[in-house]
Amino acid sequence: MKIATYNVNGVNGRLPVLLRWLKEAQPDIVCLQELKAPQERFPITEINEAGYQAIWKGQKSWNGVAILTKDLEITEVQRTLPGDNNDLQSRYIEAIIDQMVICCFYLPNGNPYPGEKFEYKLSWIKRLKKRSQQLIDMDLPAILIGDFNIIPTAEDVYKPERWENDALYRTEVRKAFQDLTRKGWIDSIRSLYPDEKIYTFWDYLYKAYERNAGIRLDHILLSPYLKSGLKSAGVDKYVRGWEKSSDHAPVWIELGRK
Repeated sequence: MKIATYNVNGVNGRLPVLLRWLKEAQPDIVCLQELKAPQERFPITEINEAGYQAIWKGQKSWNGVAILTKDLEITEVQRTLPGDNNDLQSRYIEAIIDQMVICCFYLPNGNPYPGEKFEYKLSWIKRLKKRSQQLIDMDLPAILIGDFNIIPTAEDVYKPERWENDALYRTEVRKAFQDLTRKGWIDSIRSLYPDEKIYTFWDYLYKAYERNAGIRLDHILLSPYLKSGLKSAGVDKYVRGWEKSSDHAPVWIELGRK
């Protein structure tokens, strides 16, 4: 089974890119972030015509998340990360697919640091850690997947010294990521490629993609239940080079089942 995450940076504006990639890559499950579309503007007709069904939570202008599946039933669990009834941002959607819990999210960026946006990011992470611990305690086959807006280590960023006071790389958020892995969540890409230079995002400015001056923000974390099933993983970096592409590239894993 092929499971992927892709920050599309505008699902309607980049729909041709998304559909082309779906046709070429043929993932079974896809988690999308940054739809930048209200609920009624999600392109479900085109997604269905491409062979996928979907659940999604849109938001006008910003945010938005979706889960797509090919020939697999989706049972929605929740579309809000528990813990804050006043949080109206569309950043989280959770479903059961093929007996796995899929937690798709677009974690807050948090910039500028310091400030309210960074504090919101930390509170959001705290809520995510609570939900993730529940899944670990239940020993479920579960996946935390999406744009984490966290650069885990210095190996995951071009020239890390430039990012020390950026909300993507602050000590607090890197520690939170490490806390997840210490609790048992497996960073799928790094578990297979511990020493390779791997990025998932390249800014549109300064020819970052051409220079491979990137950062790794998009992650697929597996619960211990799924660890033995991980067969392969990768980043479809070439998609970032397509015309009118997102500044992120799709990240995927191949998963066998027990």
